[in-house]
Amino acid sequence: MDHTRRVSPFPSSAYASGCCLLAICLIAQNSRAEEPRVATEPYLMGEPAEVTQVADAFDKDDPIDVNLSIGYQYSQESASIAREVAGQTSTVNFAHYSESTHRLLTRADIGLYHDIALVIRMPVILANDRSLDGAGSADDQNKGTRGATTDGSTPLFSVPFKSPTRSGVEYLALGLDFGILNQYRDASKPTWVFGFETRFDVSTPMHACNANPAAGQVSCADPGDVNRNGQYDSNTNASGVQLENSAVASRGKGVSRGTTGLEVHTYISKRIKYIEPYGGLKILAEFPTGKSDFGLIDFQSSLVNTPPLEGTLIVGMAVIPWEDRTAYQRATVDFRFASTYRSEGRDYSPLYDALGSSAAPSMRTPLWSEYQAGPNGSSVVNTDSRRVYFNGLSDVQQHLKNRLSAEFTYQAAKFIKLGVGLGYTVIQSHFITYDQACNANFTDNSNKSGPCRKDALTQAGTTTQTDYTVTGVPNPNYRPAINSSGNRYRVEDSGLLDGWLHATVMF
Repeated sequence: MDHTRRVSPFPSSAYASGCCLLAICLIAQNSRAEEPRVATEPYLMGEPAEVTQVADAFDKDDPIDVNLSIGYQYSQESASIAREVAGQTSTVNFAHYSESTHRLLTRADIGLYHDIALVIRMPVILANDRSLDGAGSADDQNKGTRGATTDGSTPLFSVPFKSPTRSGVEYLALGLDFGILNQYRDASKPTWVFGFETRFDVSTPMHACNANPAAGQVSCADPGDVNRNGQYDSNTNASGVQLENSAVASRGKGVSRGTTGLEVHTYISKRIKYIEPYGGLKILAEFPTGKSDFGLIDFQSSLVNTPPLEGTLIVGMAVIPWEDRTAYQRATVDFRFASTYRSEGRDYSPLYDALGSSAAPSMRTPLWSEYQAGPNGSSVVNTDSRRVYFNGLSDVQQHLKNRLSAEFTYQAAKFIKLGVGLGYTVIQSHFITYDQACNANFTDNSNKSGPCRKDALTQAGTTTQTDYTVTGVPNPNYRPAINSSGNRYRVEDSGLLDGWLHATVMF
């Protein structure tokens, strides 16, 4: 299979979403709010669809808005885990992945001025469980878990496999929303919101763990603990720090992504009698924090060090079949489609725990981060360079996620609003161990090229180390047992079902 990076064009579904968004904008520019002419026509309340609502302050009839919301969400993700097999054109499905999450959703919207709001969110994971169950024949499972030739009979992991239950604060988000335009202040305009939020990592980042480790092994071993028995390798931890004595290396399982996130979003809607179509865009970028494991693989010669970049196009329609403005009551049904493109990046894959806690020599043995000039023009390992330990984070291929959802919201009174929703996401098949052996961005230093160069052949059929072509420098995060063609892992038939309910008190 071709292992070359490709820049994928935006998928057709995302293109369609963009066209719908453009259509909404055109409608918003050319339509005016309908004033009720007869008793049967709607008498609009002063709030737009949920997606474009912004708490405000210092209005004549409403000096301050404070909305407090609490909710619960349950999600269930499932996927088939497949692996390439050397000499075959198809992959072998050997495991079924399952992940369930119970999440508490807390949110506060505080009006600061006209159509300007401070937004505070803090999702709390009550329980997150991940597991791998065997699929296919016993031979399929052996092919899916086999180690490299250097591992002998040691598999990379075994199925069934179970991760420990994780819980804690997912992140703390602080943001601002701005109502650039408001249909209910100017009926000739749509409602247009722009905002951003920063997500802070306030809990322990995830660490690769095995809920049922083998005898003599710890559940959550430090990457530098090559024997998985609670002792550092040669008095050196995974960060390359020399220790006076071998220290206990077991650590907490963690729950957060170990990143600081920045999200920028914009949404536009236009109420037309009983419906309010809308569209929008949001972009999320994540930056690793110092306490996460991303720093252990951050080398100049690495191909991918950072988490993926995520962009989402949203189109939808809120249907308002009934409302009573005098009683501040309204029923809304919101239908939404979202198409998300997630770029290639270093991430927590479905095999994060299984591979990160592996005891196979090909995964736990450290590699050297650099090469140096050797005898007779060769390039050899620099044993003074930093050691590279595998911690479970892997290079995940770019892919698309398409989501359909519906939510029913009932505003029971001026100060109370209730909602319930259901959604389903289809996740495009993609590789989850996608690293390459060489970084072609560095071709000007033959001393550090190591195996990333092609030696010339003499007429006698022997190689010469004095005549060669440099193809790059070795990628220190490349592991042939999972990254070479014929060994890579892939997620297929992946889907996520989630449901939620929430209640909001509005002051």
